Amino acid sequence: MKMLIIGGAGFIGINSADYFLNKGHDIVILDNFSRAGTESNVSWLKETHPDKKIKIVKADIRYDQDKMDTEAADADVIIHLAAQVAVTTSVKNPKEDFEINALGTLNVLEAARKSKSKPIVLYSSTNKVYGGMENVEVVERNGRYEYKDFRSGVPETQQLDFHSPYGCSKGTGDQYVRDYARIYGLRTVVFRQSCIYGKRQFGVEDQGWLAWFTIASLLKKPLSIYGDGKQIRDVLYVGDLIEAYEIAIKNIDRCSGKVYNMGGGPKNTMSLLELVSMLDTHLDEKVKHGWGDWRPGDQKVFVADTTLFEKETGWKAKTSPEKGVKIMIDWIKKNKELFKK
Repeated sequence: MKMLIIGGAGFIGINSADYFLNKGHDIVILDNFSRAGTESNVSWLKETHPDKKIKIVKADIRYDQDKMDTEAADADVIIHLAAQVAVTTSVKNPKEDFEINALGTLNVLEAARKSKSKPIVLYSSTNKVYGGMENVEVVERNGRYEYKDFRSGVPETQQLDFHSPYGCSKGTGDQYVRDYARIYGLRTVVFRQSCIYGKRQFGVEDQGWLAWFTIASLLKKPLSIYGDGKQIRDVLYVGDLIEAYEIAIKNIDRCSGKVYNMGGGPKNTMSLLELVSMLDTHLDEKVKHGWGDWRPGDQKVFVADTTLFEKETGWKAKTSPEKGVKIMIDWIKKNKELFKK
């Protein structure tokens, strides 16, 4: 297949490109290369696959419709990962956030709609479309927050509540992707993703917290915990996410037009303080950190109920947080120079 990965030079994109190149597919990466690490990610991909067919297109989903139309014209699959990814950035610049996440996603869908090859479109959405979930009772048990009743996590039937400009813009894209399946017959799948982590993730304070905590700890950078550190997320290793993408593609007749919550689920949860404790163990020293106030839109708990996707496709998260975090730590240790620039 020809796979067009939009935002393909980023963390999930480059891991997806690597995975699908190993499966024998042709890869087109379309990215504006605005984020740290994207240039080194592509260099690594080319070095890893010197004999494979990789096309790199520098383009911005806000402006470069012609380039997207050209690449989508004969694509079999489009994986749309390009986004403004931080809640805090969306609060500072909501217009730019909207243009990237909402308008940019509409532009991607239009490229797919006009394509003669009628590609499958996978969209990377977010758990932030559910907002603060104030109507869901949270309790504290054993030094961490948990849902009182949602033992399997949050289902797709949970009411949408687009909290924060980021939640609004990603939620807009989420609903457009779903509706293009209903109205235009596109084969689309929406993944409302929890915390994804792994190798080649250039986490920063505002986004990618597992990677950022690890990077800051190893490089002795200032590290702050916002809130009380007891908030938990279900965490999913990037390789398990990409396997979900592949399974959705293979089962597109069943998955088309649907929305799935995608994360590690109840068996793969971690609080901020638990990650710090894990880093203490792996790094053989106490991780120093400061404290800050709760940030806008920060949920005390989010755990995805992945039951629907599991039942329909047989997918399961395979990588435990202990194993996945160790893989990420080892990679960052070996590539410290990438984070010193």
